[in-house]
Amino acid sequence: MEALQKRVTECRQCPRLVEWRERVALEKRAAYRDDTYWGRPVPAFGDPLARVLVVGLAPAAHGANRTGRMFTGDRSGDWLFGALHRAGFANQPHSVGPADGLRLTDIFVSAAVRCAPPANKPTSAERDACSHWLDAELDLLSRLRVIVALGAFAHAQTLQILTARGIAVRKPRPRFGHGAEADLGAITLISSYHPSQQNTFTGKLTETMFDAIWTRARHVAETN
Repeated sequence: MEALQKRVTECRQCPRLVEWRERVALEKRAAYRDDTYWGRPVPAFGDPLARVLVVGLAPAAHGANRTGRMFTGDRSGDWLFGALHRAGFANQPHSVGPADGLRLTDIFVSAAVRCAPPANKPTSAERDACSHWLDAELDLLSRLRVIVALGAFAHAQTLQILTARGIAVRKPRPRFGHGAEADLGAITLISSYHPSQQNTFTGKLTETMFDAIWTRARHVAETN
């Protein structure tokens, strides 16, 4: 897994994403003007023996693209790691940088796209070009039982990759919805609203709703 993630960080396959992530790292946001931005593809991280995999959309321009760790350094990450801590998957409720002492147990955090995209919207070509990284991680996560997809983009991409791997997905394909589950045999796909500010500030996603996802993920992982 370590060797795979090193290869992730060296990828330059998508010209638009390369240009954007590196420009953001140079121009910076005023609040982080003294920070050295990562500005590269962001590796996945967590417990390589995890039974639960989290799939997000893509690194945030001034979050993971700045810190170099998935869901680290922005409000979405605050929500995610707070929830994972309450559910017993993380040893602490915050994630500010790779050296902050965060440790994950029985969970691995990844994303559909590994570079920060303009307007947080990867193109379909960029999505497809990045899919082999998640596919390779699935090969290595030998104890995997549950995938939690954060948002409709991650939900659709996860289903596409699983289908390409030969996993039978019923028709009609499972639709995205908060708390929706799809039994795919050895894997259960659980979908959740993404903990973006757009969802959390408006109350579309509450802590209670988000906590229920991780309680359910743990239960399914432990009973399947």
